[in-house]
Amino acid sequence: MPLLAAAEPLLHAGVEALRMLEDYCGGMVGVLLAAVAFPGLRLPGPTDTELVERFRAGDRDAFREIVLRYQDRVHTLCYRWLGDAPTAEETAQDVFLAVFRSLGTFRGEARLSTWIFKVTLNHCRNRRLHRSRRGWGRTESLGPSADGETPERQIADDGPAADAGTTTREAQALVTAALDRLDDDHRQILLLRDVEDLSYDEIAEILELPRGTVKSRIHRARAELQAILARKIGPEDVR
Repeated sequence: MPLLAAAEPLLHAGVEALRMLEDYCGGMVGVLLAAVAFPGLRLPGPTDTELVERFRAGDRDAFREIVLRYQDRVHTLCYRWLGDAPTAEETAQDVFLAVFRSLGTFRGEARLSTWIFKVTLNHCRNRRLHRSRRGWGRTESLGPSADGETPERQIADDGPAADAGTTTREAQALVTAALDRLDDDHRQILLLRDVEDLSYDEIAEILELPRGTVKSRIHRARAELQAILARKIGPEDVR
């Protein structure tokens, strides 16, 4: 008899016993016993609201937990928006510095995650604006320079590549370049939906838009991105 099949009755019995203990002893005792019986089980952590309340009460460890909870998502959003790792890292640090400075006055009218994403988007927009004013502009121009000294960047032909195969890494670079050509409204809404995997309602709350506007803007943004990519790469070019 396979090992898992043999263990299944014991597992079911263990789960039922834990449910009985939880009913008899109380929820938290049941959770602790479950953690002992099943070491891989994750205990529920404090809610965002509890962390904010602890921070306001002077517990600075609560802010460290907030950073650990959101740092990966904030950094990913910064990187996808800005296109290079050092700038994304610096911007993510600025985001959490701003969160730290303002968390004491956070009123809780929106969810903490919503507020952090708003702060992140604002910092990304400001960083891109600052870069463009300094002449850095978008991550990399796809066309020739105005003076003609820099030739057009040859990412891929409009048809299949000469070797009939664009690597996955090159395809990812094409997507990044295509995202960079979208306007800010379309870029941010695709990042929130397709990278952060947020719901329509969450995006509507972050961007302060009606839910219907969010859905239609996502549709237009995806169509625009698809049109850009269609001129550069086809399915037969990815291996």
